[in-house]
Amino acid sequence: MKTSKQLFDRRRGRVRGKISKRSRGRVRLSVFRSGRHIYAQVIDDKSGNTIASASSLEKDLRSSLKNGSTVEAAGEVGKLVAERAKKAGVEQVVFDRGAYLYHGRVKALAEAAREAGLSF
Repeated sequence: MKTSKQLFDRRRGRVRGKISKRSRGRVRLSVFRSGRHIYAQVIDDKSGNTIASASSLEKDLRSSLKNGSTVEAAGEVGKLVAERAKKAGVEQVVFDRGAYLYHGRVKALAEAAREAGLSF
């Protein structure tokens, strides 16, 4: 029987494989969701560099949010990472949800990033 970590890695590999086939040279908006916080990075896989990042741990977000594990916090992180990516000259990304379902905090982050101007 597979452990939950093995199943998680298998799902993440499946998603990443599909992303690499369909990315057509675009950068990747990667999401990591923990029990207490949410993190987002815009990554250029060709050069291996992180272009922009944001998380619910940042001081300006921590002061305005009650908790880093809410849908509202994910929305704020999505807006912030989109603003930073646009400032760096990135308009088009591929959304990498990892092994997480497109639901709840992950969906809120993606929708906020779209509203802030990222296209995916």
